[in-house]
Order: sequence, then C-alpha cells, then structure tokens
Amino acid sequence: MAARTLNIRFVLHILGIVALFESVFMLLDVLVACMYNEWDIVPLLKSTLITGGIGALMFMATGSSKRCARKIGLRESFLLVTLAWILMSVLGALPYILTKTTNVVDGLFESFSGFTTTGSSIFNDIEALPKGILFWRSETHWIGGMGIIMLIVALLPILKSGGIKLFSAESSASIFEKIKPKIVHNAQHLWIIYMILTVVEMLLLVLGGMGLFDATCHAFGTIATGGFSTRNLSVAAYSPYIQYVITLFMFLSGVNFLLHARLIKGDYKSFFKNEEFRLYTGIILVVSILIAVSLVVMQNVGVEKAFRDALFQVVSIITATGFATADYLIWPTHCWLLIFFLMFIGASAGSTGGGIKVIRHLIAFRYLANRFKIHVNRGRLVPVRYNGTRVEDKVILNTFNFIFVYLLIYGLGVILMVIEGNDITTSAGSIITAMGGIGPGLGLTGPASNFAMLSGATKITLTLFMLLGRLEILPVLVLFQQRFWKR
Repeated sequence: MAARTLNIRFVLHILGIVALFESVFMLLDVLVACMYNEWDIVPLLKSTLITGGIGALMFMATGSSKRCARKIGLRESFLLVTLAWILMSVLGALPYILTKTTNVVDGLFESFSGFTTTGSSIFNDIEALPKGILFWRSETHWIGGMGIIMLIVALLPILKSGGIKLFSAESSASIFEKIKPKIVHNAQHLWIIYMILTVVEMLLLVLGGMGLFDATCHAFGTIATGGFSTRNLSVAAYSPYIQYVITLFMFLSGVNFLLHARLIKGDYKSFFKNEEFRLYTGIILVVSILIAVSLVVMQNVGVEKAFRDALFQVVSIITATGFATADYLIWPTHCWLLIFFLMFIGASAGSTGGGIKVIRHLIAFRYLANRFKIHVNRGRLVPVRYNGTRVEDKVILNTFNFIFVYLLIYGLGVILMVIEGNDITTSAGSIITAMGGIGPGLGLTGPASNFAMLSGATKITLTLFMLLGRLEILPVLVLFQQRFWKR
C-alpha cells in the first residue's frame, strides 16, 4: 500500500462545520436571553458571531466537501474526533467568559464539563445565573451526549465510507457491534431517538409541575447523562414524581442506543435478551436494594424515600449523569463505597453514559472465569461468548488493554492531584468522576459541594481527564505517537 500524507484539509474542513453547528446552537441562547429580557444578550451574540466566523473561515478556506472527503483513514478520524471536542469546548467557554460569569480557567472547565457530559461545576449559586447561560450549560450536555461527530455523519452523506471510521473513532459501540454502512448512513435514526426521548421526558416533567424552561434543561441533562441542573439543590428541589421520571430516563439513556433502534423496529428479543442490558439492570437493582435496606435499618429513613434516593443515586452514578437527590457521603460508609465502586463500572457501550462500560467488565469476567476453570479442572479453554456469539481474541485483548490503561491513567491522575495539594479522598473521587463523566465525587467535591474551591492547576488537570474519559483514551493517546504523523 502506498504511503499517504495526513489529510489535514479534510480535518480542518469538518472542524469548520463543527464550529458552524455550534454557533447555531449558541444562537438559541441569544433567543432565550431575549425572551427573558436579560442583560447578557450582547455577550452571547458576540460568542455566536466569533464561533460562526471561525467556522466559516475554516470551511471556506479548505474547499468543497467532495474534495476534502477523499482518502479518509483512521488517522484523520482520530485527529478529527479529538480536535473537534477540543474546539467545541474552547469555543463553548466564550459565553461564560464574555458574560464575565467566570474567568478563563473556570470557563474552560465548565465548558469541557458540559460537552463531555461530566456535569462537574464551578458555580456556587446556579440559580443566580442568567437564563441564557443556564440554557447554554444544558445545551452543551445535549450536544455532547450523542456526539457532534455523529451529527455530522448523519447530515453529511458525502462522507460515505469515511463516516464509518468517524463513527468508530467516537462511539464505544463500534468495539462490540458490527457497524454496517447502512447504520452509519442512517445515523439520523439515532439522533431522532435521542430527540424523541428528550421531548417525551420534557413533557412528562411539565406534567409533573416543572416549568417549561427547567423541564427543557433537565431533559437535556438527563438524556445526555450530563447532570447540570438549574437549581442549587439539583433534583432534590423537586417532587418524588419528578425524581422517578428523571430516574427512568437516566436508565434509558444508559442503554445502548442501537438497542433502542432495534426496539423501535420491533426487535424486542434482541433488546431484552442482550446480556449487557441484563447485567446493567441487575447491578442497578441489587445495589439499590442493598443501599435502601441500609438506609432503612441504619438511618431510620422511610421505606419509599430510602428506595427512591438509593435508586436515583445508583442510576445517576452508573450512567454518569450526576444529578443528586441526597448527599451519599452522609450515608453509612459501605453505601458510599458502593457508589464509588459504581463509578468504575459505567453504563452500556453505545449509550450517552460514561465509564469503563458494563460490556467490558462482562467480557473480562467471563474470560477470567474460563481461565480459572482450566486451572482448577484442567479442562480445555471454552470460547468467551457474548449474546451467543464467540468473542474474538483481539476484542478480549483490547478489553483488558483498555481496562489496564484506564486504571493506570486513573492512578497517575490521583498521584498528580495529591502532588497539587489535594487530599487523597478528594483526589480519588475527582479523577474518577472526570474520567467517567460522572459529576460529583468524594471529599470536597461530593454531591453537596462543587469544584470551585480547587486550584487553577487542578481544574486544568481535571479538564484533561474529562477529555480522555469522554474519548475513551485511545484517540487522544495515538496523537502522541511519532509514527502517527509520518507518511
């Protein structure tokens, strides 16, 4: 195969489209500010124009989409996906900075936290923020939840087979699902499902007495598994009905969206027989019951409230949403340790949730169980199967590699946080919540607090780990290989 240079023109062309799309979403914040007659209209408009101007320059300077789309390889895909998330987040900080609601470092932290659907915040008084800024915070979640690259693949059929590579670089589902061209070219189906879930939740929240603005923002944060709320008390400020609705949609958002697509097509069997879905559901039920029983017995909490709080927090943490109805740090020690354990599990592959993902744990456990049986019974190696299909050796190897690298980077992150002057509990909780896109952590960054008190250096560190976690490490790390940039 002939050596080929990196198609930088294509990367810059798509980055221009990303910025143009982002400016359209920013324009909605200007309209919200106008509706509420707020003071931040001009700064928000400036943010929109700057973002749109940068996008237009990049788009026009790189020629036609047809020319740029030629020769798209994995190198272009990895580079584009990483740079797209960085560009979105940097430009997304403009509304915070130009309205002077934050400084530059805090603005970048809030923006990266929004787009990566982490949901960690530096704002002490959320309810004091203008509606335009609150809407932008929630919008960053919604854009980042399904992924801007997925949106571009859905809207630009000119990409053809290159769309498969982009889809694979951004979505964890591609590791365990056979991604067919038909699925990629119909990526709009996944976005349609995403929008339907958002609208249905929004309507149910309004029916429960939540205002339309708050319902929209919370629906954005739920379906994207983000966690930015419009209230200082998060979802604890609302009724049990509201909490149950949000719990349900957090759960659905933590399910592989390809399964949602099959369910809509009438394929009920593959949905309910999916082994990742069943394990994901089982973990939630078991841990919720254990915590609920502990709250009833050890803290005399009412049965319904104990179950509701336990279920809400378990679903919120395992899906990496980060909404809160209770401070789990004041629960019995074993309860918040279970919560900490869930931070390492994550949601389903192909969902909007973060973390290592349930399917990786399932495959790793089955492989280790097989090896154990061989050593004990001296039998032959039984192939690892998932949904009745044999898992290829390279998938098993990649699974263990990912888990190892994930835990290694997590450990290095904790050490770096401690070196920066943070206590071990805060460091351990903050790094995993950044990598898993969860939101609240442990220690000083628990659900009853935020990240405002951390130093600028620590916020920059956490911002980097948010990006690493959202892109599942590989697309970022490969950019640091010398071979990546060679012909």
